[in-house]
Amino acid sequence: MLHTRAVEYIFFFGALGFAAYMVWQIFAPFISALALAAIIVVISYPLFEFFLKYLSRRRRSVAAALTTLVIFAVVIIPIFFASTLLVNEFVSFYKSLESASPLGIDSMLSGVEASLQQYIPGFEINISDQIRQSIEWFTKNLGAIFAGTVSVIFTFLIAMMGSFYLFRDGARLVEWLVSISPLSDSEDKVILERIARSIRSVATGTVLVSIIQGVTAAVGFEIFGIDRPILWGSIAALGALLPGIGTAGIMVPAVAYLFYIGSSGAAIGLLVWAVAAIVIIDNLISPYLMSRGNSLHPFVVLVSVLGGISLFGPIGFILGPVFVSLFMVLLELYGVYMQPDSKKGLFKRK
Repeated sequence: MLHTRAVEYIFFFGALGFAAYMVWQIFAPFISALALAAIIVVISYPLFEFFLKYLSRRRRSVAAALTTLVIFAVVIIPIFFASTLLVNEFVSFYKSLESASPLGIDSMLSGVEASLQQYIPGFEINISDQIRQSIEWFTKNLGAIFAGTVSVIFTFLIAMMGSFYLFRDGARLVEWLVSISPLSDSEDKVILERIARSIRSVATGTVLVSIIQGVTAAVGFEIFGIDRPILWGSIAALGALLPGIGTAGIMVPAVAYLFYIGSSGAAIGLLVWAVAAIVIIDNLISPYLMSRGNSLHPFVVLVSVLGGISLFGPIGFILGPVFVSLFMVLLELYGVYMQPDSKKGLFKRK
């Protein structure tokens, strides 16, 4: 009898494992899209509840459609156009380096190099050559990048459809997951709430703040005459993730450059703009968004953003930090359940 039961278990779990493997193979090409859909729903669920409040509870499909359309119009379309402009500015920057850039990068670096060679013989600055080589590689691979654009658009479309169905049926999905979990329902809910809070924290507290800082920098560059503001604003957004550096890493050189070319008024204006933006964002916007949950360390966020972009493409800017945050949450929960008496966990197991 025990032997028969063991055979049944082996057969069942073998079949389950095979089916799980096949399901993974089927869904693997869409993992990033489905993950993005889940992130969108977690962040935007209050908006869905707002629409649902003014509609009949039986009209969840209408509320889900309205929420998805708002996200598509407010978030997805601007990201698509910003990405297109960024690529165009990147190519333009490469061409300007190839043909005596009006930015005067070569002459400026040559002057600095000549000054330093008076004290350090043989000193050379190869920054311009390195920039040319990097952007030349980018330009030569534009075909692959534009080919990937179709894939990115398809990913966003799948994410939008997934968002609609998760808005509409996500509550039932969560109930089903809680019902099949071996943990108690109360513990499952605490875990899911903690993960959702971490996702909101990373997406709206860290990544969104860096995007706001990048956009603010780009607007300042556009107002005060810095060429290719979207390109430099994107770099400023990445710089905002660097601990102790922030957007100053790109704003200070921009102000110095304006002083160098004799645009003192524009330099002072950009300096005032940068200081005002830093004060407002760091003291008003950032604390409010950061208070909505526990954030990752800025350096971890930076690495996860770069790694996420490398692994998932453009949407990795969000997916990278979110997956790292999810991993950290699960590690903390593991510590709680393996060491129930530990006081360092997120919550005590009852």
